[in-house]
Amino acid sequence: MTSTPLSPTSVSSVHKSPRFTLTRGLMYLGLIVAALFFLLPIYLLIVTAFKTPDAINLATTWQLPKFLNWASFSDAWAKVGGNMLNSLFLAVVATAISAMLGSLNGYALSKWKFRGANTLFALMLFGMFIPYQSVLIPLFQFIKSLGLYGNIWGLILAHVVYGIPITTLIFRNFYADVPDALVEAATIDGAGFWGIYAKVIFPISIPGFVVVIIWQFTQVWNEFLFAATLTSSGSQPVTYALSQLAGGQAVSWNLPMAGAILAAIPTLLVYIVLGRYFVRGLLAGSVKG
Repeated sequence: MTSTPLSPTSVSSVHKSPRFTLTRGLMYLGLIVAALFFLLPIYLLIVTAFKTPDAINLATTWQLPKFLNWASFSDAWAKVGGNMLNSLFLAVVATAISAMLGSLNGYALSKWKFRGANTLFALMLFGMFIPYQSVLIPLFQFIKSLGLYGNIWGLILAHVVYGIPITTLIFRNFYADVPDALVEAATIDGAGFWGIYAKVIFPISIPGFVVVIIWQFTQVWNEFLFAATLTSSGSQPVTYALSQLAGGQAVSWNLPMAGAILAAIPTLLVYIVLGRYFVRGLLAGSVKG
């Protein structure tokens, strides 16, 4: 018994069946509703930022502003602008250091096997599951003993140490799919540990660095607990400054909303510039052959 192949016309009719169209329509409708629900806080954030303080009340919460009050952003920048520069310096330096250390750790753990490598890797990963709150007091004492309390460098050190486990994990998985033949060929040519890394491993690490930069930059930029406990006036990042904008009994809600929008711009720019490489970096090496 032979089967009759479907003609292009019959295949097209299957794809255009009412049931198929209805299912797809309901799926898109559900996605649109979910997206709108997710965007509601962003809508409220934007419309409140553009309102004047006297126009902000429960009765007009969801209403669009009668005119755009750009002064909210200039006033917010005057209060948090310096803190944003602190956050930018903090995030860039901490991300760069932790990314390089994670790259070197991943390279050593994946291509230079040594006794206890797996145990060391497991202990490093254990650091990912230690809550900030449980080590806050000893971390505070340690930073203070180094003379870095209240200094931006103390906060950088804390984020670098906490970032090493996740950056090592990402790079180790990335380098595990790099053919060992490349390392062996470089070894035969006389390259050592650092030569192989500089000439073979590092040039092909761009996808891994993109993933790590996006992840680590976002984590460092948005962190609040270390910012509130390890820094003092003059070195506090923007997350702490935003909490102060909303302090007090009478709050001009347009200022913290405008400040939140300003604080979100750097991370949005990172995702816009590097976002298309993010998934590519996550999937790099996942398909062989």
